Amino acid sequence: MTTNETQGSATTGALHDVWQIRRRTFIGASMTVGGAIGALPLMTSCSTEDRDTEPQSSTTVRMRINGEDRDIEVDNRTSLLDMLRERVGLTGTKKGCDQGACGACTIHLNGERVVSCLTLAVMHDGAEITTIEGLEQNGRLHPLQQAFIDHDAMQCGYCTPGQIMSGVACIREGRAGTPEEIREAMSGNICRCGAYVNIVDAVAAVAQRGE
Repeated sequence: MTTNETQGSATTGALHDVWQIRRRTFIGASMTVGGAIGALPLMTSCSTEDRDTEPQSSTTVRMRINGEDRDIEVDNRTSLLDMLRERVGLTGTKKGCDQGACGACTIHLNGERVVSCLTLAVMHDGAEITTIEGLEQNGRLHPLQQAFIDHDAMQCGYCTPGQIMSGVACIREGRAGTPEEIREAMSGNICRCGAYVNIVDAVAAVAQRGE
């Protein structure tokens, strides 16, 4: 075989290989596009069904807050704390850790103290809620609010609303007989300034007066 014949044969083989590669690529691309087009109606159907069955994202809850009946529309993921602060405007309830560890967001829910950051607003339709703003009566401070002032039981003041709400509950629960009992019952309320001694004194003073 001559040199020209050898070169011609090699060229023909190379062209054949290239054609084979392009053929396989074309077939593969055609199958991919065809499959996508065939699946399009199914994908569209699924998307439509998802939209039709998508759960409601907001709910109107009815609550009695600080003696006032309220109808409030909230996102279903909204915590009770965020609802009170952002939807009702009661910013006395503070957001500290937002994990239930500091007690700054303590409120009274149906007469029981709870940390409001750990519960969803939609779970409490029909509930009665008291926040720090609801303790005063006709412009007069609650006895424990006044005791916190008299005993200098606050420094920066950020934890104070939660401390007071917890202290009021402790007295009501009959768990404020001794300083040790008060400290135990209020151990979930953290004061980063360290005003614990005066806080306990304030709660003890109100408990002793039976107020």
